[in-house]
Amino acid sequence: MHKKNVAVLIPCLNEELTIRKLVEDFREELPEAKVYVFDNNSTDATINEAEKAGAIVYQVKQRGKGNVVRAMFRRIDADVYIMIDGDDTYFPKDVHSLLEPVLSGKADMVVGDRLSSKAYDRENTRRFHGFGNRLIRWLINKQYRTDCKDILSGYRVFSRFFVSNFPVMSDGFEIETELTLHTLDKKIDLIEIPINYKERPAGSESKLNTFSDGFKIIKTIAFFFKNYKPLHFFGLLALFAALMGFVFGIFPVIEYFQYHYVYKLPLAVLAASLEIMAMLLLSIGLILDTSVKQHREQIELRILDYYKKNKSDLNG
Repeated sequence: MHKKNVAVLIPCLNEELTIRKLVEDFREELPEAKVYVFDNNSTDATINEAEKAGAIVYQVKQRGKGNVVRAMFRRIDADVYIMIDGDDTYFPKDVHSLLEPVLSGKADMVVGDRLSSKAYDRENTRRFHGFGNRLIRWLINKQYRTDCKDILSGYRVFSRFFVSNFPVMSDGFEIETELTLHTLDKKIDLIEIPINYKERPAGSESKLNTFSDGFKIIKTIAFFFKNYKPLHFFGLLALFAALMGFVFGIFPVIEYFQYHYVYKLPLAVLAASLEIMAMLLLSIGLILDTSVKQHREQIELRILDYYKKNKSDLNG
């Protein structure tokens, strides 16, 4: 541990009730680490409380957690990065179990899993949040044939390798989903470790909107599905269009065999248009799939080059 430069990164917005305690707890748990608070235009005393606790404070003007994470990864240079929400719902003492796989080289991202331990179910008072978490987890696990436990956890540890090769594309709370999707798609080593969880203290309000942010997260999954697996994405659309064309086309075909004339001409045109659309969608999927495979090859070569250049650091 003493050989590694460890950074604790805390994104926060209006967390004056919790930030001081969180910073102090981390300074006690990891006295050798530097604690950074990235404030996202708080209107309360968050910055003052963080500075009193001994944190190094940065301000990020663009609202949104994704924008904050982008600023974190750009500004801070470290061997190991610990990211934790500033709302005091996670336990700093759990950091040791999360750090170990990254320090030992077993993983490049470790996720604090709130769901397997049932801690989130016991403490969470926003039931739609729990449902949304499980829905998103199901969608991603189906898409990548994996068994992720907690997609939206805000308690994570990253290696230098991960941060150096992660392009932040999201602006808001969908950033956690993006982190997991990137890890799965690029086959980066990921470990999930059960952790404890507690509800926010009285007087502290969540910045997450269940429905609007939930919709953004699902949109992010669709976006990544389109970009990372275009053949599946456009193939499903093509299949849907082809089936609809077949359904609508049945009636003109039956009519033609019965009367040797098509009276439902608009329906026939619609069916033909849907079939043409299906072929176009499938063609788009095939073309983009080739492009994505070439891009993935370039990424693999870039990662291999990174490993070779940083071999001594990666081997500890």
